[in-house]
Amino acid sequence: MTLTLLLAFAMLLVIGAPIAVALGLSSAITILMHDLPASVLLQRAVNSIDSSPLLAVPMFIMAAALLSATGVTTYMFDLVRMIVGRLRGGMAHVNVLLSLVFAGMSGAALADIGALGGMQVREMEKQGYTRRFAAGLTIASATIGPIFPPSIPLIIFATAAEVSPVKLLLAGIVPALLLAGMLMGYIALVARRQNLPRDPISPTLPAFLRLSLISLPALMTPVLLIGGLLSGYFGPTEAAGITVAYAILIGLLVYRTLTLRKLIASARETVLATANILFVVAAAALFAWVLTMDQVPARAGEWLLGISSNPLVLLLILNVVLLVAGMFLESIAAILIIAPIVTPALIAAGAPPEQIGVVMVLNLMIGLLTPPVGMSLYMMSITVKIPFAEVVRGVAPFFVPLFAALALVTLFPGLTAWLPTYLME
Repeated sequence: MTLTLLLAFAMLLVIGAPIAVALGLSSAITILMHDLPASVLLQRAVNSIDSSPLLAVPMFIMAAALLSATGVTTYMFDLVRMIVGRLRGGMAHVNVLLSLVFAGMSGAALADIGALGGMQVREMEKQGYTRRFAAGLTIASATIGPIFPPSIPLIIFATAAEVSPVKLLLAGIVPALLLAGMLMGYIALVARRQNLPRDPISPTLPAFLRLSLISLPALMTPVLLIGGLLSGYFGPTEAAGITVAYAILIGLLVYRTLTLRKLIASARETVLATANILFVVAAAALFAWVLTMDQVPARAGEWLLGISSNPLVLLLILNVVLLVAGMFLESIAAILIIAPIVTPALIAAGAPPEQIGVVMVLNLMIGLLTPPVGMSLYMMSITVKIPFAEVVRGVAPFFVPLFAALALVTLFPGLTAWLPTYLME
């Protein structure tokens, strides 16, 4: 049964079927060929999206769209320029820090590229950076978004692996900061070797205070989110709803730039993005069900534990599997397929679920930067009208800090497990 499933899936991918279609159709073919009940098709698909944690996904997407619609990203961009712009390679440092700040609002790499990518590349080009370097850095720094809360991929992982979404969101904070630090350290080395320019901005105290005051309401978004999670007043789903309400509130009353037209456009963007994600979730649930019926997760767990009971060894194996899978599978589909198979064995070996989730998501976010499927590469190519091959060459050097951060998160479980354990137990 598994062989039928994988062959049908591979053939559909080869002929160019979208990932959700390939997952769902290959599952349907296998179910019908092996005389399994056809009612499973609808039942499993519907049940997979009937999940409370998944309610957070459309609301976080909506919150990011609303904040982007207010135009606050321009103010935050200027504020970050004043803080680090005068460093050698200042605009490159601005790129990373702005992605970190926006990560607390979007939770998705493609959202970061869509909202900030064009502006970041244009500003870097104005200061003498090559478009290849600017595009590569922009999509590398966008990997911070899905690690720092609110992280849509971590919520998807929590749903698939049946672990605490609150702990997973908190577990992403330190790795996201580590990833930002790695990228900025790499930029500092490149800036010295290549004599990258300093930002010509001349910061003044009045201008800095004005921008800080304007940006403060938007910057309070991740504080509100994380503070609410830590206090226990609300979970991820409630936090997402409150974030949407807060984004509407500051858009209408503070920035006064959120019009009815922008609100409708944000809602339309949310519906389209959510439909794409949940289509993948429903199709992947069918795919995972077929694998479960053929006892693939149980056999995979026995095989992994038969190789080693050392969690580090198993995590290294997982990294290899994910690096290959990330080249061909969309990240959410990969999480939904792989997480239920490997997570029980890794937990049994002693790996913290928070570490497993962050390692998996970070690995798959790196996959967004690798051809042939790498969606970040295609989106950047479209956003700034640069050839796909140039984007690939531009991002290649940034795999060094990305893999360094992945290695540290893999080797040291405390980087992911310490904060949620300290704050919640």
